[in-house]
Amino acid sequence: MTTSPGRRAADDLAAVREQWGDLLAAIAEPPRPAEWMPYERKGFLDQLAADDRLDDDPVEAEPVVGRLPLILREHPAPANLRALDAALAVERDVFDLCDAVAERVQLPARDPHARWTAGSDPSDPRLWRLPTHRDAGPASAASAGSRAHGLHWATVWLEGRALDDDPDDRALFAPTPATLVDQIADVARTARRRVEAALGRARRTLTLDEPCPFCRSGRITVENGGGDPRAAVATCSTGPSCPAPVDTERGRRAWRGPELVDLWAALEAQRAAPAT
Repeated sequence: MTTSPGRRAADDLAAVREQWGDLLAAIAEPPRPAEWMPYERKGFLDQLAADDRLDDDPVEAEPVVGRLPLILREHPAPANLRALDAALAVERDVFDLCDAVAERVQLPARDPHARWTAGSDPSDPRLWRLPTHRDAGPASAASAGSRAHGLHWATVWLEGRALDDDPDDRALFAPTPATLVDQIADVARTARRRVEAALGRARRTLTLDEPCPFCRSGRITVENGGGDPRAAVATCSTGPSCPAPVDTERGRRAWRGPELVDLWAALEAQRAAPAT
């Protein structure tokens, strides 16, 4: 079944929200070389540990969401310029699109007699407020409008306009034209790709330089799962004769989930062992 542009946009915007806190944290961390382990290694291990204890000891993690827009912050010495550039680009594109969509579909908040209409209170949180400017120039902003609520809120607002399925919104918004939904979907997809690329979560397959630490001859191929640690898998080219203590998939020994941690530890031990 083909997914509608509005649904695709909503999924991509949700992915941006879910990873935004990670991207903000990455700005303060030095960039790391490409890793075979899905996500950054620490985040992957932490997630596995959290999943393992979920049934016995459920813990609700506090969300890490930056509300103050990056464009309004100072960045005297970011440790990871790639992450900062990606975040600024995503913020700029999403905010600009919110402004454009609001100008197209957000209905006037006053009736023909210049009175505020019922249900159209200008403080209504469903409305997107555009920034205002005193005059031309880089420091001319008088108010950031709804941008002051940050990227998280902007993606929620855009998702509502992309889906456009709440009857109560008809008092505030005209139906979103199909061409505008397509534009939202394009910006949302680009934003998601930028975030995941900056975090090293783009889907990729790579073959490790080191031989398999269990059979000492096979080559390890890793599919990183595109940022989903549950979809990540590593396989050994030797096949079933490899003595690795894992199951066989399609004729190869395969590591998934917590087993990837064992593989990583075995590779680290192999690297640290003195040459013979």
